[in-house]
Amino acid sequence: MKRQIRYTLDQINEIMPQIWAWIKNEPVIALHGGLGAGKTTFTSALCAYLKTEEAVSSPTFSLINEYHFKDENGISKTIYHSDWYRIKDEEEAINAGIEDMLQQQNAICIIEWPERAEGLLSGNVLHIDFGMEDADIRILTVK
Repeated sequence: MKRQIRYTLDQINEIMPQIWAWIKNEPVIALHGGLGAGKTTFTSALCAYLKTEEAVSSPTFSLINEYHFKDENGISKTIYHSDWYRIKDEEEAINAGIEDMLQQQNAICIIEWPERAEGLLSGNVLHIDFGMEDADIRILTVK
Protein backbone atom coordinates (compact mmCIF):
# COMPACT_ATOMS: atom_id res chain seq x y z
CA MET A 1 0.00 0.00 0.00
CA LYS A 2 1.39 3.38 -1.03
CA ARG A 3 1.02 6.30 1.37
CA GLN A 4 2.16 9.86 0.87
CA ILE A 5 2.47 13.01 2.95
CA ARG A 6 3.59 16.56 2.13
CA TYR A 7 5.39 18.56 4.78
CA THR A 8 8.02 21.19 5.48
CA LEU A 9 11.09 20.40 7.56
CA ASP A 10 9.56 22.55 10.32
CA GLN A 11 6.59 20.14 10.41
CA ILE A 12 8.60 16.90 10.63
CA ASN A 13 7.97 16.47 14.35
CA GLU A 14 4.23 17.05 13.88
CA ILE A 15 3.86 14.33 11.25
CA MET A 16 6.02 11.74 13.02
CA PRO A 17 3.15 10.05 14.95
CA GLN A 18 1.41 9.36 11.63
CA ILE A 19 4.62 8.12 10.01
CA TRP A 20 5.41 5.91 13.03
CA ALA A 21 1.97 4.31 12.75
CA TRP A 22 2.82 3.39 9.15
CA ILE A 23 6.32 2.01 9.82
CA LYS A 24 6.47 0.72 13.39
CA ASN A 25 6.18 -2.97 12.49
CA GLU A 26 8.80 -2.90 9.75
CA PRO A 27 12.23 -4.40 10.56
CA VAL A 28 14.07 -2.75 7.64
CA ILE A 29 13.36 0.71 6.27
CA ALA A 30 15.20 1.86 3.15
CA LEU A 31 15.37 5.64 2.68
CA HIS A 32 15.70 6.92 -0.89
CA GLY A 33 16.41 10.49 -1.95
CA GLY A 34 19.18 12.77 -3.08
CA LEU A 35 21.60 14.71 -0.93
CA GLY A 36 19.72 17.13 1.30
CA ALA A 37 16.33 15.47 0.75
CA GLY A 38 15.81 14.95 4.51
CA LYS A 39 16.78 11.33 5.21
CA THR A 40 18.94 12.04 8.28
CA THR A 41 16.49 14.72 9.45
CA PHE A 42 13.73 12.12 9.23
CA THR A 43 15.73 9.62 11.31
CA SER A 44 16.55 12.30 13.88
CA ALA A 45 12.86 13.25 14.19
CA LEU A 46 11.87 9.60 14.51
CA CYS A 47 14.41 9.04 17.28
CA ALA A 48 13.21 12.18 19.08
CA TYR A 49 9.62 10.92 18.83
CA LEU A 50 10.65 7.53 20.22
CA LYS A 51 12.71 9.20 22.96
CA THR A 52 15.92 7.35 22.19
CA GLU A 53 18.59 7.51 24.84
CA GLU A 54 21.35 8.67 22.49
CA ALA A 55 21.82 11.82 20.41
CA VAL A 56 21.35 11.23 16.70
CA SER A 57 24.13 11.95 14.25
CA SER A 58 24.81 11.13 10.63
CA PRO A 59 26.41 7.68 10.22
CA THR A 60 28.23 8.68 7.01
CA PHE A 61 31.68 7.99 8.49
CA SER A 62 30.81 5.53 11.26
CA LEU A 63 28.63 3.54 8.81
CA ILE A 64 26.23 2.37 11.55
CA ASN A 65 24.89 4.30 14.54
CA GLU A 66 22.89 2.58 17.26
CA TYR A 67 20.03 4.10 19.28
CA HIS A 68 17.88 2.55 22.01
CA PHE A 69 14.26 3.11 23.01
CA LYS A 70 11.36 1.35 24.72
CA ASP A 71 8.26 0.60 22.65
CA GLU A 72 4.69 1.20 23.83
CA ASN A 73 4.84 -2.10 25.77
CA GLY A 74 8.07 -1.17 27.55
CA ILE A 75 10.16 -3.58 25.47
CA SER A 76 13.70 -2.40 24.75
CA LYS A 77 14.42 -2.00 21.06
CA THR A 78 17.31 -0.83 18.97
CA ILE A 79 17.42 1.38 15.92
CA TYR A 80 20.38 0.78 13.63
CA HIS A 81 20.86 3.86 11.45
CA SER A 82 23.12 3.07 8.56
CA ASP A 83 24.42 5.20 5.70
CA TRP A 84 25.69 3.22 2.72
CA TYR A 85 26.76 6.24 0.67
CA ARG A 86 30.48 5.41 0.99
CA ILE A 87 30.03 1.66 0.40
CA LYS A 88 31.39 0.54 -2.97
CA ASP A 89 29.61 -2.81 -3.27
CA GLU A 90 27.95 -5.68 -1.43
CA GLU A 91 31.25 -7.33 -0.49
CA GLU A 92 32.40 -4.18 1.29
CA ALA A 93 29.02 -4.00 3.07
CA ILE A 94 29.34 -7.60 4.23
CA ASN A 95 32.87 -6.96 5.51
CA ALA A 96 31.55 -3.94 7.43
CA GLY A 97 28.98 -6.10 9.27
CA ILE A 98 25.87 -4.93 7.45
CA GLU A 99 24.44 -8.47 7.22
CA ASP A 100 24.70 -8.85 11.00
CA MET A 101 22.85 -5.58 11.50
CA LEU A 102 20.02 -6.70 9.19
CA GLN A 103 19.51 -9.93 11.17
CA GLN A 104 19.11 -8.40 14.64
CA GLN A 105 15.95 -9.10 16.64
CA ASN A 106 13.92 -6.38 18.38
CA ALA A 107 15.50 -3.89 16.04
CA ILE A 108 14.65 -1.50 13.27
CA CYS A 109 17.27 -0.96 10.57
CA ILE A 110 17.07 2.41 8.84
CA ILE A 111 19.27 2.57 5.76
CA GLU A 112 20.24 5.64 3.78
CA TRP A 113 21.48 5.01 0.23
CA PRO A 114 20.31 1.35 0.16
CA GLU A 115 20.93 1.09 -3.58
CA ARG A 116 24.70 0.83 -2.89
CA ALA A 117 24.26 -2.80 -1.74
CA GLU A 118 20.69 -3.56 -2.71
CA GLY A 119 21.35 -7.29 -3.02
CA LEU A 120 21.64 -7.53 0.78
CA LEU A 121 18.04 -6.41 1.16
CA SER A 122 15.54 -9.18 0.80
CA GLY A 123 12.17 -10.02 2.20
CA ASN A 124 10.32 -7.46 4.25
CA VAL A 125 11.80 -4.06 3.40
CA LEU A 126 9.75 -0.88 3.56
CA HIS A 127 10.86 1.79 1.10
CA ILE A 128 10.46 5.51 1.77
CA ASP A 129 11.13 8.00 -1.01
CA PHE A 130 11.98 11.60 -0.16
CA GLY A 131 11.10 14.07 -2.88
CA MET A 132 11.40 17.83 -2.93
CA GLU A 133 8.52 19.80 -4.41
CA ASP A 134 10.46 23.03 -3.90
CA ALA A 135 13.00 24.44 -1.45
CA ASP A 136 10.56 24.11 1.46
CA ILE A 137 8.07 21.35 0.64
CA ARG A 138 9.02 17.69 0.95
CA ILE A 139 6.98 14.73 -0.26
CA LEU A 140 7.46 11.50 1.65
CA THR A 141 6.15 8.37 -0.06
CA VAL A 142 5.96 5.09 1.87
CA LYS A 143 5.69 1.89 -0.16
